[in-house]
Amino acid sequence: MTLELYNSMTRSKELFSPLHDKTVKMYVCGMTVYSDAHIGHARTYVAFDIIRRYLEYTGYTVNYIQNVTDVDDKIIAAAKREGSEPLAYSKRFTQRCLDDLAALGVRPADMYPKASENIPAMIAMIEQILANGYGYVTDGDVYFSVDRFDAYGKLSGQRRDEMKVGARVEPGEHKHSPLDFALWKAAKPGEPSWESPWGRGRPGWHIECSAMSSKYLGLPFDIHGGGMDLRFPHHENEIAQAEAATGKTFARFWIHVGLLTIHGEKMSKSLGNFITIRDLMTKWDPQVIRMFFAQAQYRSPPDYTEKALGDVAKSLERLYRVKERLETHASVIEKRTTSGLSPIDQEYVSSIECLVAEFTAAMDDDFNTPKAFAALFEFVNKSNKYFENGEAPSPPLCRRALQTFVQVGNVLTLFQEPSAAQPKDDSVLVRTLEALCLRYNVIATEPTTAGLLDALLAGRTVARKQKQWAIADGIRQDLEKLGFEIQDTDRGSVWRKR
Repeated sequence: MTLELYNSMTRSKELFSPLHDKTVKMYVCGMTVYSDAHIGHARTYVAFDIIRRYLEYTGYTVNYIQNVTDVDDKIIAAAKREGSEPLAYSKRFTQRCLDDLAALGVRPADMYPKASENIPAMIAMIEQILANGYGYVTDGDVYFSVDRFDAYGKLSGQRRDEMKVGARVEPGEHKHSPLDFALWKAAKPGEPSWESPWGRGRPGWHIECSAMSSKYLGLPFDIHGGGMDLRFPHHENEIAQAEAATGKTFARFWIHVGLLTIHGEKMSKSLGNFITIRDLMTKWDPQVIRMFFAQAQYRSPPDYTEKALGDVAKSLERLYRVKERLETHASVIEKRTTSGLSPIDQEYVSSIECLVAEFTAAMDDDFNTPKAFAALFEFVNKSNKYFENGEAPSPPLCRRALQTFVQVGNVLTLFQEPSAAQPKDDSVLVRTLEALCLRYNVIATEPTTAGLLDALLAGRTVARKQKQWAIADGIRQDLEKLGFEIQDTDRGSVWRKR
């Protein structure tokens, strides 16, 4: 394997190999669950889903850990506004956020350790930091002393004097330097707190990732990742804490994902352009959303526009049409009387091999997904040419092509099983579909979105066979108004969310 990764620590591409022969240990900073997951989260976790899928495609086992920050200032403030207990509030939003990522079609991490469930590991690391002389206690708070850690700034490349510009001591803080950061915060009324050697309190934000990644992966581990906005100070602080406590290298490769913009602007509630994953999936198929993010190389900042997603939907349709044609030809019983492959078949064999080679070369180059998609669409062109050459396509060859096409597409999160990409059962949509079933005298056995849609398509098929064109056209038109595209294939009619 010749995979090269851009390492944010060294600011250069490096040949990647894991510490443990066939196992890659990867930690990615997870969500702070004070509200629903937004499309910035989608951008990050689709990117790492692809990274993990490609590592598995090349033969590695990936141990993927993603934390959940369920104790934090923002959570406490949000719970207070709602009148809820903070940990109950964060538990509810943890599930909502993970459900939304699952509905989007992002594969779950192997483990989601929560901050609230790993307090002892954080206390132990803080004790070691203090014992090694890198921290201090003041009025029940514990701080990390940045000046005592000489390597501070090695990830972000910033000098201490640059960092001090704009740094300040907030009211109520008792730190020695504006750059110092909290390891432990003394308890305040109404906040979650735990017993510690320094009195009741709760952990600072940065310590949870240092402690949990060390606990579950050991040090050093192979890949640490997150959004570009976490590079400083969060990841810088993680390094300082872990290495000050253990004396070991923390993570070997640092991967940072480019941040999403909305029509060229940073996403922000104050700008009115804040979009949740849940909201976006009411308008676009999850696969369209994933492909929109996947087409951008992970270090690039994709710009969200409705037009961009519309263009992706059209491109996705091209991929599916070729997949469906391959499935059709692959299922045909071989009728050729001569053995072996014709020159046209041989040319298509070369196209299949070329797809694999170009896809692998693209992904080995720091997960260059734009080039990977270019290889995929070039194969689409070659496949269409093969179908239309006047000679019946070889079923065994189409089966081979289909297997390769789907395997490559899966790495890019495409062609997932229908259950992963079906629309959520929105109650309003379900009632609307039930009304259509009554209108067209269609019986549905499952009162779900997918079940009602399938029943309506079956009713449309019957109407077409009986030449009841008004009914058939009416079903199609009504479903199109609801945002569903109906396609008539050799295997029958299928629906797809636009």
